[in-house]
Amino acid sequence: MNKLSGVDGLNIPEQFLITPMFVFFVIHSMQVGVGIMGFEGYIAEHSGFDSWISILIAGAFMHLILWMIYSLLQSSGGDIVSIHKGLFGKYVGGFLSIVISLYFLLLALTVLRTFVEVIQVWIFPSLRIELFTVVFLALIYYLVVGGFRLVTGFCMISVILTLPLLLLKFFPIQVGDVNYLYPTIEHGLVDLLASAKATTLSFLGIELLLIFYPFIKKPQQSVKWAHFGVFFTILIYLATALVAFVYYSEEQLKQVTWGTISLWKIVEFPFIERFEYIGISLWVYVIIPNICLAMWGASRIPKRLFKISQKKMIILYCVILYIVTLLLDDRQIVEKINNFTSQVGFYVLLYIPVLFILSKIFRKVRDPNET
Repeated sequence: MNKLSGVDGLNIPEQFLITPMFVFFVIHSMQVGVGIMGFEGYIAEHSGFDSWISILIAGAFMHLILWMIYSLLQSSGGDIVSIHKGLFGKYVGGFLSIVISLYFLLLALTVLRTFVEVIQVWIFPSLRIELFTVVFLALIYYLVVGGFRLVTGFCMISVILTLPLLLLKFFPIQVGDVNYLYPTIEHGLVDLLASAKATTLSFLGIELLLIFYPFIKKPQQSVKWAHFGVFFTILIYLATALVAFVYYSEEQLKQVTWGTISLWKIVEFPFIERFEYIGISLWVYVIIPNICLAMWGASRIPKRLFKISQKKMIILYCVILYIVTLLLDDRQIVEKINNFTSQVGFYVLLYIPVLFILSKIFRKVRDPNET
């Protein structure tokens, strides 16, 4: 049985647990989503084509945050609800847990509405959002209700199916100009850090570990797989940014909203005329795990707090997503939502070191002999 079973009300049967290796797919699937479709312009805004260094800085920060998350979870013997209850008590801790639940719901909303925007811009300009959203959320509901293991399996499938898309970066490299990358390191540390912050939306997702940690069989063995997942994400974002920087000049990149999708337009095959249609269609397999994981995490917290049926919470959250998605009917509003989510996610990531420090102080006060 899982080591965490029975701790703070957690009693998860072994048939619902995932093996440590699958943490790689869950972490990576949550981090790679709509952000990668157009993040190049955002990070280049502050430090130009030196911003590939910012990706490495942000990646190092993510590894540090991941280490803190594991430290928190291993010492608390539970999840974020257990951590909040232990540090802040039942009521304040419960309120903070609800805030985290709403944050995950915000992530799901951002991914869903942004992907609808992509479909409207690139494939179906006259798309009926209300019909598409209903069908999409029905699929999300079916997968999330199936349980965390089903969602994890879909994460693995999505990674495998979309890996061949990495080979398409060969096309823009062929016609690109490496000289665009020079001179290197002409921006200061402040600009590089600003670009690193701009990558936040692209790297969000590791904080979901705070919810699904009790579902990992032998969780101590999953640490390396989680770090592998973050490292693989960093490599993909780094490669994507470098390819975009080689193909576009800085002035051109400022005019491009969806850098990655625009690069798909130059892909040529004898049997495919518009490959971006294929690429966006395949990207559905990336978006679905994003939303499923966020919805599962968002609905799991109220279940832990109030013993409410998770299925009922999923229905409620799906209704909320549907209503808000229809209300966000303007491109500028969608962009503001992305920026807002990025800001909120950044502060959620900064909240993790705060929890880490408070946890260390709390244990030191409770047990002065602890090192």
